[in-house]
Amino acid sequence: MTLDRRHLASLLAAGAFAGAFAGRDPAAFAQAIQGTATSEQRPKVGMLVYPDMILLDLAGPLTVMSLAMAEIVLVGRDRKPVATDIGIPIEPSASYETCPRDLDVIFVPGGLKGTIERMDDPATCAFLAEIGHRARFVTSVCTGSLLLGAAGLLKGYRATSHWYVRDLLPLFGASAESARVVEDRNRITGGGVTAGLDFGLTLAARLRDEETARRIQLVLEYDPKPPFAAGTPEKAGGELTRDIRSRRAPVLAAARDAAMRAKQRLEK
Repeated sequence: MTLDRRHLASLLAAGAFAGAFAGRDPAAFAQAIQGTATSEQRPKVGMLVYPDMILLDLAGPLTVMSLAMAEIVLVGRDRKPVATDIGIPIEPSASYETCPRDLDVIFVPGGLKGTIERMDDPATCAFLAEIGHRARFVTSVCTGSLLLGAAGLLKGYRATSHWYVRDLLPLFGASAESARVVEDRNRITGGGVTAGLDFGLTLAARLRDEETARRIQLVLEYDPKPPFAAGTPEKAGGELTRDIRSRRAPVLAAARDAAMRAKQRLEK
């Protein structure tokens, strides 16, 4: 089954609200949180999709943005379905050529293998550079910030990324910070994978207001208490962190090489 924007948003919203609003459609769920919104009031959010992206990087922010009554555009290099990290295909609703140019937000999810390939793709970098200079907010989660950097959109900004590639951000002129979410003017970047919900709620507060974001957080019952203290290198400890880095060494080396190539292109 290939998921397009409408089906994906419906499934995500239905899952999140099945207990609280059984039998209602996704639009009704969102309206139950903050009321109705006209098309003029709905922020337009473009979300990049590409092969081997991490589905959870997209799903968390997409759920929050749907509940914030955003108009969502899933943007691919073309309209062909793309396979995510877990094999579930996502169907873009627009291509780089047909994507609206008046987006309020451009969002880039991560997925290191796919991120590396997109960093070396001139069409993707050119699209992000164009949209990024127009959008109200330029945003990412996980390794998506490397793509923003490769497009020249992070120079002079503070940003974050997944912990194992965060040290690559200075290659793009960014100041790397260790945080779940980093806001610097109109740049909002999230850390690895699960930071997508933190990012989404932060963005919802900026696009709507804090009260709306708090309502969404409550209905999603987002109050994380992980079963293990291993979610950051500092908490996991040196042995486990070194083991993960060792297992990921080839792709981490490829990411550094791609970042260096992007840096050289930006300096020309």
